[in-house]
Amino acid sequence: MNKSRNKLVRFNHIKVESAFEKEAQLLKQVQNDELDQCLILWQAKNKTLVLPAGNKWPKSDELKQALLQKNWQLLCRKTGGAPVPQCPGVINLSHIYTWPTEKTYSITLAYQNLCSVLNAFFEEFGLTSQAHTTEFSYCDGDYNLNINGKKIVGTAQRVILKKGGGKIVLAQAFILIDVLLDELIKPVNLCYQVCNKTERVKAKVHTSLFDNMNERPNIDALYQMLTQAFIKSGLYN
Repeated sequence: MNKSRNKLVRFNHIKVESAFEKEAQLLKQVQNDELDQCLILWQAKNKTLVLPAGNKWPKSDELKQALLQKNWQLLCRKTGGAPVPQCPGVINLSHIYTWPTEKTYSITLAYQNLCSVLNAFFEEFGLTSQAHTTEFSYCDGDYNLNINGKKIVGTAQRVILKKGGGKIVLAQAFILIDVLLDELIKPVNLCYQVCNKTERVKAKVHTSLFDNMNERPNIDALYQMLTQAFIKSGLYN
């Protein structure tokens, strides 16, 4: 992100609610044509289960109290299709950008572009990732990224109309870096239970970056590599 109308924002540790507020502020700047694009990289400092807004996943007092007993907080977000657990050891990526006016918007292409960047990021570690659904994973979708058949990235997308015309894409990724998978899925399954859902997620269908390599880059190095992957892709110039 090296142009004056591009912005890079990084938080090594931030409250999830504060990260969402910052994302909303930057989204408004792009919507007001103050910026062309913004890349936000952050890691949660507090364990929080994030629900997609809507009637399917009600933010009930019962669920809130059940999560608090397990030291998890609860928040809602306008993107995503199912509960997502936010905690240290997970890198969150939000890329806000204006869709090119000369191109017809395509949700498939937007997802493919994001996956292409993340594939290149993993290739720097000698890892090959593929986009496909992952049965029994949290927030399953066609554009999960998987390594050896196990989910390492979840993605989401939202489109906002820009003032004066055009579309803004908010593309998001949830990258498992260094987490205890058995602990990560507990709040998700607790949510399913409280909301009377029959499905359950399984730890064994997920993986994290540090499970697939010997080196353990620090958060700043990982942020730099993600940023360079966006720049090198040339997809968002």
